[in-house]
Amino acid sequence: MTEVLIAGSGPTGLTLACALALRGAAVRVIDERSEPHRESRGKGLRPSSVEIFEELGVARSLTAIGKEEVVLRKYFDGAHVNDTLVSGTGLLIGQWQIEEALRERLAGLGVTVEYGARLAGIGQDAAGVRAELADGTVIGARYLAGCDGGHSTTRKLLGIPFEGSTEEEPAMVIGDVRAPGLSRDFWHQWFSSDGSGIMLCPMPGTDTFQLQASPEQDEHGQPVPPSLETFQRLFDRHARIPGIRLTDPTWLSTWRVSVRVVTRMREGRVFLAGDAAHVHPIAGGLGMNTGIDDAAALGRTLAAALTGPGGEEVLDVYEAERLPVATEVAADTARRYERVLAAVRTPGRGTEAGLD
Repeated sequence: MTEVLIAGSGPTGLTLACALALRGAAVRVIDERSEPHRESRGKGLRPSSVEIFEELGVARSLTAIGKEEVVLRKYFDGAHVNDTLVSGTGLLIGQWQIEEALRERLAGLGVTVEYGARLAGIGQDAAGVRAELADGTVIGARYLAGCDGGHSTTRKLLGIPFEGSTEEEPAMVIGDVRAPGLSRDFWHQWFSSDGSGIMLCPMPGTDTFQLQASPEQDEHGQPVPPSLETFQRLFDRHARIPGIRLTDPTWLSTWRVSVRVVTRMREGRVFLAGDAAHVHPIAGGLGMNTGIDDAAALGRTLAAALTGPGGEEVLDVYEAERLPVATEVAADTARRYERVLAAVRTPGRGTEAGLD
């Protein structure tokens, strides 16, 4: 019998799966996606996450790819102002590379992600959880962990409130692109006196940059959906470097400011972790890392429940530990984000303001 069913194969779900499988638990991981993605998304591991990955046996492969320091090259109204070395804050690496390393580790432990498996219903009693999939399959497990992101199906099926706010308009367009001719020695950050700008961060182990920019607006003042064409116009406007043409967009998305935390992280034998339980501004790079910390804590809780006498006292430990952290991180990152928005209006300042 499956002991722990995990919904979601992002960094949170895969970290939890590895932690439990290493302890000998019978784990299954399902994901509604049809296959893994190759998008940079969350691109920074903090030292605490690297320590967790060392315990899981994946840190070496990640540090071989990622960079422990990066130089932020600052421009203001098109002119180069200064360079800022950022080091000691962790590892710059793409999220897809983190997930790939975790999947490989998990496969070595005898567990593979089951793609195309969408959760459609949850039932539970004193003996366990009954997870119904969209295709009619039913999976029985002792516990279920919802690690299925900010739009978590698990959270919605449980009816757990996700309190907070989400801005209606996107604050940023993001994506992965190539930029032949642009130096990969720097994380380029072009800002303008009106607070808008564009950033291109070279992703280690690839020939791509992660692009982040203020959205382009149409003649009615409405944000224009991201595309290679809009990316190029934004680059030309802010960078003012003729001859650089962006190519090969492999990821196009938007990001909205959202600060939300669940009212509880557990419903009986079902738990929430990562973005399923909390979302917050990207300043400081705490989102993915908070989810990894959740996974480590939930792994300890579930391992104790599976190998010991169990009981409510053991199961209550996870929420007691992590919900206050999630609440504080949401408030902290909101403050960090405001500092970054203010900082980029000053020549020579940039995203490092979110690390203070």
